[in-house]
Amino acid sequence: MGILDKFKSGFRKSATNFAAGLKEIIIKKEIDDKTLNEIEEFLISSDVGTDSAEVIREKISQKKIDPNLNIIDEVNNILKDYIVSLMQPLEKKDFFEKKNYLNVILISGVNGVGKTTTIGKIGKKFLGNGNKVLFSACDTFRAAAIEQLEQWANRIKVDIIKSAAGSDPASVAYKAIEYSKNNKINTLLIDTAGRLQNKKNLMDEYKKIGNVLKKHDQNAPNEVILILDATSGQNIISQVEEFNKIFSLTGIIMTKLDGTAKGGILIALSKKYKLPIIGLGLGEKEDDFESFDAEKFAHAFIQKN
Repeated sequence: MGILDKFKSGFRKSATNFAAGLKEIIIKKEIDDKTLNEIEEFLISSDVGTDSAEVIREKISQKKIDPNLNIIDEVNNILKDYIVSLMQPLEKKDFFEKKNYLNVILISGVNGVGKTTTIGKIGKKFLGNGNKVLFSACDTFRAAAIEQLEQWANRIKVDIIKSAAGSDPASVAYKAIEYSKNNKINTLLIDTAGRLQNKKNLMDEYKKIGNVLKKHDQNAPNEVILILDATSGQNIISQVEEFNKIFSLTGIIMTKLDGTAKGGILIALSKKYKLPIIGLGLGEKEDDFESFDAEKFAHAFIQKN
């Protein structure tokens, strides 16, 4: 099953997916103000965001739709074109390419977003492009997190730097960057604790990791990636805002899009923050990850082949 099919499968699990929702709204041969309002409300309820919903409403109202054509198809095409124009500039397809320098990637996110699993998946993708990868287990608050990352390291056959649970996470990061430089590693993936963005002490620990990295390498971290769970809906907005205050985010990865119709939040995020979208998690297996492609996402979002 490819990315398109996985998206469609996920979005179909909700009675409010776009295909079904638009059919319920668009029942006439022409689109009047009442229908436009209903489309806008439907988009907002699908987490697309008020700004994007307003723009899409305006584009539909301005389009002279031939009543002899399939109205739903025409509206879907407008929606697809909007998604592609908004999100295509946010593709970051060179992210996994082989680097000729030490690429230090700080991975952040709140509890339960699939952070450690995502590190395993992207680690494999980096390996596939000829990179030499190292994991750093800086989620020292939970022994289970260290064990899980170690399992992934064994599964995809990469080295891991770890310490006992309860150790200073910044010291683990320091050892990892030192090891990387001594062993010609060019991709260092640092797992951080799944911290709530409103817990100051935990966010301070996260900040300390970044500061320690900078002492060893002024350019580190080269990337700061936030993992987001699509099922969280509008909570994602506050997560982006708070993490962005600590270190400027260079990209996001969205997980759990295979089992939700809440993919609209990615459109809202794109409109509000213009952050690069690294990729999308679509399951638990090591290959259940795809680099972001706006065209594919748009087609899946509107249930179009």
